[in-house]
Amino acid sequence: MSKINNFREELDVGQRLLTVRKQADLSQRALAKNAGVANSMVSQIESGKINPSVGALKRILDGIPIGLAEFFSFETKPEQAVFFAAEELKEIGKGKLSLKQVGNNLFGRNLQILHETYQPDADTGRVMYGHDGEEGGVVISGRIEITVGEQRRILGPGDAYLFHSHNPHRFRAVGPDPCVIVSACTPPSF
Repeated sequence: MSKINNFREELDVGQRLLTVRKQADLSQRALAKNAGVANSMVSQIESGKINPSVGALKRILDGIPIGLAEFFSFETKPEQAVFFAAEELKEIGKGKLSLKQVGNNLFGRNLQILHETYQPDADTGRVMYGHDGEEGGVVISGRIEITVGEQRRILGPGDAYLFHSHNPHRFRAVGPDPCVIVSACTPPSF
């Protein structure tokens, strides 16, 4: 049980946000202004009262600036592992959205690979988000609606996507079955 509690503490979004905000020498008010969100949102996340969507967290972290990958891995040395068993993938998603990252530490890496599972109706948040780089992926099973800028498409098994990530984008599972995607992003974003 203590290993489970330690794992939860390790992934505590609020505590991590507080730590990186202080390391960046920003007040809650300054971070909120940089990110274009309400000060109360930053406060509630840091106090553990709310858990942000992936899109909302990304928007807040852009105000520091720090990527989601760096946010979830504080390691200071590059990871040396080459192979990863399924149970070694690092969960960085929450709720109905599972984002399992290949490698626990992306420090010094230029590529991020994710095994994504969207439960029915799961999405990356109502507000589209963008970031530097490119991303692409292949749908393994289920169906996903992807919006990139003004373009929207529903993809199924075998379909793929590739786009410049600075374009605002959003992912939403459609249909009764979970959607599984294997994706890559460079530079790491989550």
